[in-house]
Amino acid sequence: MSILINRNSRVMTQGITGKTGQFHTRMCREYANGNQCFVAGVNPRKPGEDFEGIPVFATVKEAKAATGANVSVIYVPPPYAAAAIDEAVEAELDLVICITEGIPVRDMIRTRYKMQGKKTRLIGPNCPGIITPDEIKIGIMPGYIHKKGRIGVVSRSGTLTYEAVAQLMEQGLGQSTCVGIGGDPVNGLKHIDVMQLFNDDDDTDAVLMVGEIGGADEEDCARWVKTHMRKPVVGFIAGVTAPPGKRMGHAGAIISGGKGTAQEKLAVMEECGIKVTHNPAEMGKLLKSVLR
Repeated sequence: MSILINRNSRVMTQGITGKTGQFHTRMCREYANGNQCFVAGVNPRKPGEDFEGIPVFATVKEAKAATGANVSVIYVPPPYAAAAIDEAVEAELDLVICITEGIPVRDMIRTRYKMQGKKTRLIGPNCPGIITPDEIKIGIMPGYIHKKGRIGVVSRSGTLTYEAVAQLMEQGLGQSTCVGIGGDPVNGLKHIDVMQLFNDDDDTDAVLMVGEIGGADEEDCARWVKTHMRKPVVGFIAGVTAPPGKRMGHAGAIISGGKGTAQEKLAVMEECGIKVTHNPAEMGKLLKSVLR
């Protein structure tokens, strides 16, 4: 068992005819069961074409009807990416993973409003995607660093997701599913949503949670963990601030009124029973220690 995706998922790529979409679709297709999982592409200007045998359709609804695809991954350029999410939601896909970075916040506010009451779950935007090791990867993460196991990973940071996985592997710990939720201020699944899924997953024994400064999502998740979580959770908050004149990598990393700092988040997490580290190099070791 895994959360959100597995070898039975059927995936379409929105933006499959672009350079980025083609490259990462190829990489995902070459990973584990990807050859059978990636079944369609979408480009309204190129229906009837194909990418290395994957048929291209004009719309998400057509791709779903013809192939049975239930998941979409989006590499559409920022000005059009929110509309691509809207199309996938209207087609009632189970899951949409938006890799695109730089989508205007106003566009995402509209899209999140349109998603109310809909069945589709959204991961991202501005995220590395999701992987169930040795089964399927949907996104831009390097598949070779992962191995199937029983540790769940949820992270706002793409780079720190890879670092966390590398440390788990050093400790001999594989992963059940790794979810990069992205750090934009308006996005889909939050830490708490993914944590709930891991809590109900029989094949996940513990969870490594990586957050960032800004917002209150990590604190909200920590309070839920204190009341409901049946499995150990280890946490780290990336709190490095940008040099003067430089922009943080994630638009959601905004501290307001002294709230949302790394220290505040870590304090709340500790109060709620989450084992935390202030050193990003210790994430794997700390997770290993709680399993003992």
